[in-house]
Amino acid sequence: MIFRWDIIIEYLPYLLQGTMLTIGLSLGSIILGSVLGLFIGLGRIISNKILSSLFYCYITVFRGTPLLVQIFLIHFGVVPLFAGETNAVVAGVIALSLNAAAYIAEIFRAGIQSIDRGQMEGARSLGLTHSQAMRYIILPQAFKRMVPPLGNEFIVLLKDSSLLSVIAAPELMYWGRAMGGQYFKVWEPYLASAFIYLVLTITLSSLLNLLERRLRTE
Repeated sequence: MIFRWDIIIEYLPYLLQGTMLTIGLSLGSIILGSVLGLFIGLGRIISNKILSSLFYCYITVFRGTPLLVQIFLIHFGVVPLFAGETNAVVAGVIALSLNAAAYIAEIFRAGIQSIDRGQMEGARSLGLTHSQAMRYIILPQAFKRMVPPLGNEFIVLLKDSSLLSVIAAPELMYWGRAMGGQYFKVWEPYLASAFIYLVLTITLSSLLNLLERRLRTE
């Protein structure tokens, strides 16, 4: 077996193009998933049992079903239902965001509940409202504890974006599969794709470790 470096070089512009889209998809999904996850996480700890139960059902459904199934349902069902036609990139961001939000919500919930209740009681006794106490006292402390699990979720989301290749979103894995399909090769396209994913995850891990050390010193 001869390793074909020439086809990797030929497809390198497409792989880099796919890498940029992978980063964009992951970043967009992280932002949307974090915002939605915070909202759901706060909803899980409110006193209203009905709303709390609804948020629990959301988390259960999205954590209990495969991401690939969710991608198919959103791409072939939800997006065409509201937009008239589907779009792989839009469907991908929606699917990744909704799935990540379920996991991030539980990270936020656990982080908030790990803070001693006396912190909230002390803030309220000083005249702060519940939302002010949550914003200025509870969340800043909880965030430091949530950085490691949030970092792990972000890395998982980055790698899960490869599943979008099955709906023809032109991200990194899509071009790796295109290379393999054109030349009937296995090692070259998938090793090249794996190497780029490894670089991305190592870079993201380093940035998260830097953030964690900075928060620890503060």
